[in-house]
Amino acid sequence: MKKRKIIYLINPISGTRGKRSIRKLIQRRTPEAGIDFTILPTDAAGNYSFLIPLIENEGYTDIVICGGDGTVSAVAATLQGRETRIGIIPMGSGNGLAFAAGIPRDPARALDIIFAGKASRIDGFSINGHFSCMLCGIGFDGAVAHQFARENRRGLQTYIKVTLTHLLRARPYPFIIDVPAGSPAVASAKAGASAEAGPSAEAVASAKAGPSAEAAGQPQAPAPHSFPVEAFFIDIANGNQFGNNVTIAPRADLHDGLLDIVIVKKATRLRLILSAIRQVLGGYKVTRAPVNAGKEKVLYFQTAGLTIANPGGAPLHIDGDPAPSAATFRIEIVPKAICLIQP
Repeated sequence: MKKRKIIYLINPISGTRGKRSIRKLIQRRTPEAGIDFTILPTDAAGNYSFLIPLIENEGYTDIVICGGDGTVSAVAATLQGRETRIGIIPMGSGNGLAFAAGIPRDPARALDIIFAGKASRIDGFSINGHFSCMLCGIGFDGAVAHQFARENRRGLQTYIKVTLTHLLRARPYPFIIDVPAGSPAVASAKAGASAEAGPSAEAVASAKAGPSAEAAGQPQAPAPHSFPVEAFFIDIANGNQFGNNVTIAPRADLHDGLLDIVIVKKATRLRLILSAIRQVLGGYKVTRAPVNAGKEKVLYFQTAGLTIANPGGAPLHIDGDPAPSAATFRIEIVPKAICLIQP
């Protein structure tokens, strides 16, 4: 087995906790574990290409991030598809990926997990070509992320203050959702509708018309399932939470090859708050199909990919960090993207 060598990346601004104590802890405990290591600062621009020659030429096997979700996401984007193990010592404001994976906040216990070295591959996803390992938000929480990044102080208290301020002026945005016909929710809905209603008019017409173009050797891509919706926000979740163990997608699994989509629809501010609280508490179940119908104010479904038209210019965050918005978001799962050290 290859001898382990660790690079620790320490983010000097994530969260609010001092970094001297974690540096001392690493410097004391890593030699005790018999592991070679070095400590490097994180990159403010999120460019971690410098890690590749260190891995390939100097034999580093593990990259451990002492920081938050934004730093984890940037490092993971560089290392996706590689066998290099990624460890996390949670020191950010949210720590969503770490907590979703069962990694404790306490640095000493997180180090125990890193030294044990148990790792497995987890999914990620891409949004317009940008890698995400945890969660993207379009709309309300995107606006919160942009404002939070401009604050002088970090930490949970600042995040709560910014969230409450934006809640007072929250507004819905128009979206058009396109989900591939082969997604689990669409397939489930079609199967249910077929069982309840019998053959569709389209199926009868197709049978009368003879073999389809696909059967005749001319394969055609299935049409997506599309619907418009006005929503305060849309979250695309690989893990189950925003961070700080605040769950937004209770059925999300880091290993299942699916994304959990949560859409909080237009409502009064009071209804927005109540709907969001209900979703956090696990009150909304995964719906049979991603359709904008019924009285539910939260749509929750799973898919391997989707496209979101964003004509209202709703703001975006990727793993808690502000990101440029776009008129259209193309999103798809990246199965088994990174190798994460977990309990």
